Amino acid sequence: MQLFYAPEISLPRYTLSEEESKHCIRVLRMRCGDELHITDGRGNMHRCKVVDDNVKRCVVEVVETITEYEKPTYSLSMAVAPTKNIDRFEWFLEKATEVGISEVIPIVSEHSERREIKHERELKVITSAVKQSLKAYHPTLHPLTSFKDVVRMPFDGDKFIAHCNSSLGQREYLGSLITKGHNTLILIGPEGDFSEEEITFALENGFKAITLGKERLRTETAAVVATVVTATINKL
Repeated sequence: MQLFYAPEISLPRYTLSEEESKHCIRVLRMRCGDELHITDGRGNMHRCKVVDDNVKRCVVEVVETITEYEKPTYSLSMAVAPTKNIDRFEWFLEKATEVGISEVIPIVSEHSERREIKHERELKVITSAVKQSLKAYHPTLHPLTSFKDVVRMPFDGDKFIAHCNSSLGQREYLGSLITKGHNTLILIGPEGDFSEEEITFALENGFKAITLGKERLRTETAAVVATVVTATINKL
């Protein structure tokens, strides 16, 4: 399956962007009559055939639409502090999208070393992973948000904060707290971890303290591990 992403797709015919047209015709060498798939990122998977193999404006015709294609049975929101090395954060975005995630909220906390991201660039990383992993649902990428604003935002589901400060009470392993089918929000801090004040603030606002194991993990590794643990329990 060759998957393209077009949130604004029109039926029954749609013209691919110039970039996607070049990829389709020059790179994939598709011709009239060949089939490809397009998702709008909202659960619709369109099976299409090429009707005009113009390298700059390839036109396809939708021949079948599957709604709610492989709809996730759970919702996972990951609020993660972008790493100083942006490549590591982008690695998380890619892998989390492949495994399964609903939304990403980049956060700025007290110990953050990175306080800005290029939203369009990170969105492209997610979109590429959506196409590579053949998903019909495109995760939402939120703007960079302050830690306290994330903690305060309304969330109907289970809320967790991962941290390494053992002096602030008991932390339970994430896998023992995940409830299959529930909405889940997980906070992952920067390289220097969340501050004591931030951890206390989250706990006072309904978050549960979690650990991801005995190992000390990098931010992006912890975020991927949390994603995988949540996905594994929900897919059992």
